[in-house]
Amino acid sequence: MRVVCTASADFVPYNRKTVILRLLVVCATLYAGDQPVTLEVAASSRTPEMWTPLWSPGGGEFAYVEGRRIHLYSIAAKSSRVIANMEELSAKAKARPAGEQAWQNRRVAAVRPQWFADGKRMLAAEGGDLFVVDVVSGAVRQLTATAAAEEDPRLSPDGTHVVYRSENDLFVVAADGGRPRRLTTDGSPTLWNGRLDWVYPEELSLSRAYWWSPDGTRLAYLQFDVSPEMIHPHVDSSPLMARFEPQRFPKAGTPNANVRLGVIAAKGGKTKWMELGSTVDTLLARVDWMPGGKELAVQRLSRIQDRVELLAVDATSGQARVLVEERDKHWVNLHDIVHFMPGGKFLWASERDGHRHLYLYENGKPRQLTSGDWEIVQWSGIDKTYAYFVATKDSVLERNLFRLDLASGALKRLTPEKGTHAIAMSPDAAFYIDSLQGHSTPPRQTLHSADGTRIATLSDSSARFKDINLLPLEFLTFKGRDGTLFHGQMIKPKNFDPSKRYPVIVMVYGGPHTQTVRDNWAGTNWEQALAHKGYVVWRMDNRGSNYRGHAFETPIHREMGKTELADQLEGVDYLVKLGFVDPARIGIYGWSYGGYMTLYAMTHSKVFAAGVAGAPVTDWRNYDTIYTERYMGLPSRNEEGYKAASPVHAAKNLSGKLMLVHNFQDDNVLFQNSQHMMEALQKAGKHFEMMFYPLKSHGVTGPLRLHSLQTITAFFDRALMP
Repeated sequence: MRVVCTASADFVPYNRKTVILRLLVVCATLYAGDQPVTLEVAASSRTPEMWTPLWSPGGGEFAYVEGRRIHLYSIAAKSSRVIANMEELSAKAKARPAGEQAWQNRRVAAVRPQWFADGKRMLAAEGGDLFVVDVVSGAVRQLTATAAAEEDPRLSPDGTHVVYRSENDLFVVAADGGRPRRLTTDGSPTLWNGRLDWVYPEELSLSRAYWWSPDGTRLAYLQFDVSPEMIHPHVDSSPLMARFEPQRFPKAGTPNANVRLGVIAAKGGKTKWMELGSTVDTLLARVDWMPGGKELAVQRLSRIQDRVELLAVDATSGQARVLVEERDKHWVNLHDIVHFMPGGKFLWASERDGHRHLYLYENGKPRQLTSGDWEIVQWSGIDKTYAYFVATKDSVLERNLFRLDLASGALKRLTPEKGTHAIAMSPDAAFYIDSLQGHSTPPRQTLHSADGTRIATLSDSSARFKDINLLPLEFLTFKGRDGTLFHGQMIKPKNFDPSKRYPVIVMVYGGPHTQTVRDNWAGTNWEQALAHKGYVVWRMDNRGSNYRGHAFETPIHREMGKTELADQLEGVDYLVKLGFVDPARIGIYGWSYGGYMTLYAMTHSKVFAAGVAGAPVTDWRNYDTIYTERYMGLPSRNEEGYKAASPVHAAKNLSGKLMLVHNFQDDNVLFQNSQHMMEALQKAGKHFEMMFYPLKSHGVTGPLRLHSLQTITAFFDRALMP
């Protein structure tokens, strides 16, 4: 089958003073089988598994984990084989009693298997113990079997030692075996060596807290003193005897953890603390060793994130010098795009011209290498001639891999297919794996050489959907009253009749650092199920979302909700003018920031007949420091802004039928938010429905997912269907 796309443009009246250009792109569905997308299908829908490659030191092969097995793929042979079974490793691990909820951040993922420098062995962590796997024979040697779990293990660059964390201290053990050696001794329930708190990885995407020096002789690590952070008193009421499960959760305006960076010899000794000043008003957002191992590269953010400094820190003296300083009157977006080169040169990404582009620093002076109305999204790799990165250059809805000639500045696109490409490049930039998906292209993975030549197809999920009736997705572009260009997408009901008027469900997120209108695969999701039931399903990206340049993000600064809603209402007006939408039957649904937007929309407009707010922030003083203060500033300096942004303070203005959905032990948007909203609505005499779940996560997953979809859909059916 193939996709047939048609495009049309026309001018339509927006109001008496404004005429807009409407661009409509309709793509016929790739899959038109007989099986409809039901709620049951949507609830059981899973994104096809994609390989995450673990490139070998030589680059000619990679390992990946699939189905609880470690596989090894040979590029020369274009084939793979199983080298270890994680279930077997787990069975060998020392049994440990289940403890209380640890509230470990979702962004701190389990450490994947790691290659030894010789390319013949891998280190695997399973069940709290460590194992060495011979990739040739498949033989397994258990390295540790202790009462306490070995957490976050990291192999030294030369493969001779492994450092790990246990009970808030760091330990090192020889990779050939032997007695572990304790490196730090002052770890406690509130002093964490090499362990991240909750908010750092959640909002700064910092996924680790210690780093080997390039020669394997020293370790840099972060120490978190979490005693100043607020404690949220979660309670697990499921057991007969309810259990107290506290979480360190710093709310906006309250103290963060005190964090300092130290360097310690791998053989043990005294820690040398780097001289980076107090972290009361700063955040240590990025740490890594620079080539040569004499200095550390540290990104230091101001607390409200309007300034970032890239520092070179002498690992012996602790003294720091500034390499780059970025300032912005709104906020500076953090990134990982920094690469140090021979001769003191380095590459650095910056939004100083309004879009994230690449700069070459030499002798302290920057030279801009890329420019234009597009963004660099992901750094992929570099060799002697080229830099590789994923960018939005040809379409903000797509992600493509580009190759930049560092000498001439010539830029070449390496991914010809439309859609969203995620790239995993080998360390030497000789090969890459392209994970492609599009709205009509189910996820597939292909192996390529660095020039883009395809070597092999690794996986293709197309066959899974050949019998499914997926309804067409339409991308629409329109201009708002002030000329702002917006992107939206729509699914029309099955057997659509343009002469009829249909109910609409507006899917909203609306928050920063997210783009919801993208050319990527949604598959058999809930939106398809709603369209099969007779709803028009609509979503758009308002100002405040990213990948459109910094100026498109910043209108929300210090006043969340206002601009986002104004733009969403422009989208609803646009929909109504298409002629097949019933303006009296418009619903809105969102989760997390989208839940907040649902409540804000229903308390600050009268457009929506019904709405479901899932896990909503209802008062930004209840959300964490790093995220909230980036956009809203400190509560003490923006008291009126926080109040105006809170749906709690506008509860009396609720318009339309409302349902609240939340997990009791949500570790991200605390249930306290929904509680405060309920109290405000009750005091205002407003009636609403609610459904709460006994989960310890931010989303409703597992066996309860179907119940959630059925409950929410039934609510919309009662409110919007004839």
